[in-house]
Amino acid sequence: MAEVLKLAVVGGGWAGLAAAVQAIRDGHQVSLFEMAAQLGGRARSVDCKGVDAQDLTLDNGQHILIGAYRQSLALMRQVGAEPEELLQRLPLRLCYPDLDGLSLMPGHPVPAFARAVLACADWTWPERLSLLRHCTVWALKGFRCDPKATVAQLCATLPRPVREQLIAPLCVASLNTPADQASAAVFLRVLKDALFSGPGSSDLLLPRWPLSDLLAGPAADWLRTQGARLHLGQRVSSLVSDDGRWLVDDERFDAVVLACTASEAARLVEPIAAGWAQTARDLRYEPIVTVYLQSPGSHLPVPMMALHEGPQAPAQFVFDLGQIHQSEDAAGRFAFVISGARGWLDQGLDATAEATLQQAQQALPAHWARPPQLLRALTEKRATFACTPGLQRPEARIAPGLMAAGDYVQGPYPATLEGAVMSGNTAARGLTSERRG
Repeated sequence: MAEVLKLAVVGGGWAGLAAAVQAIRDGHQVSLFEMAAQLGGRARSVDCKGVDAQDLTLDNGQHILIGAYRQSLALMRQVGAEPEELLQRLPLRLCYPDLDGLSLMPGHPVPAFARAVLACADWTWPERLSLLRHCTVWALKGFRCDPKATVAQLCATLPRPVREQLIAPLCVASLNTPADQASAAVFLRVLKDALFSGPGSSDLLLPRWPLSDLLAGPAADWLRTQGARLHLGQRVSSLVSDDGRWLVDDERFDAVVLACTASEAARLVEPIAAGWAQTARDLRYEPIVTVYLQSPGSHLPVPMMALHEGPQAPAQFVFDLGQIHQSEDAAGRFAFVISGARGWLDQGLDATAEATLQQAQQALPAHWARPPQLLRALTEKRATFACTPGLQRPEARIAPGLMAAGDYVQGPYPATLEGAVMSGNTAARGLTSERRG
């Protein structure tokens, strides 16, 4: 009979929830510690006040899943959160207020992508063929490239309209890092999985309900029914090796998954693995700002639209929440997303929100039934690590019986929900294999 481990999971974001669920499925006893009062990590809903002091429940950012996120979707189903009910599935479409953009139709991804490129009337025939040639070369090379290359360098010979209207928004949306700084190797991996890994892999999956209802709430209920102990609002103070076991705040465990932030994990493991801790501390971060606007009676032609970014235009995307969310309160509410927002935050959140409001008025004048008004601006200052070429990320294994999980841990993906879930599953399975080996 397989050994039953007493396992501690420190951190209740998507990585920690994935690790806890996988450990329960492997037959272990799980205690989960989360320093915040709620689970979900950076994919959560927050209660806040609007600019006119009304009570609001808003997501801390517009998290998107795609059809290729198989482990995230499997985790949701495992805890009873049905993706078909909670997520709105849409074919990938990158349209702009003044451009029809690229639209993928259902079907096998390779011919669907080729048809979409050939049908994109915003680009000339030479521009369309150039994109297809580049994608063919990337595919023939196994979607691998010089690990030191940036996305801008990888795509330097693509026509400018293709770079600006397709590559730049895809890059900043998936890596939260501008193309001239982002890792080409990681970008190609995301491109491969999203566009070429099977029917529906590139579909956008937009949350119909608040983020906290997407996984955190159902996972908490599932874990409790399985006998897991959940400690919310409890920050772990110490982690000490104890004769082949681990003391987590003086409670003994057989194994530990650190699924907290990189800085929290570094604090806890500094006396145990100083090199690992330093690698975690060396990560740089990129913020994301979400500016919520309200305009009763207004709507966009599509649920999500790309925007032209510029010196006076911060946002790269806008979401029509009235078309996405299953809530009357969402009607006439719009979320403008600014990824890689460090430069804008240097000017201040208020200035960023005001610039976004001006951008909305100028970019979408035909779609406002009433002039949009600022509802609230939210920021995640450490939303994701900066996904740069050759980045050294901490390994998942720290010490015997001690694993790290999180979207920052070494892996094929950038800081995404899927990357977090993959790392949580890997950590839990790794501890199980280690003890059974």
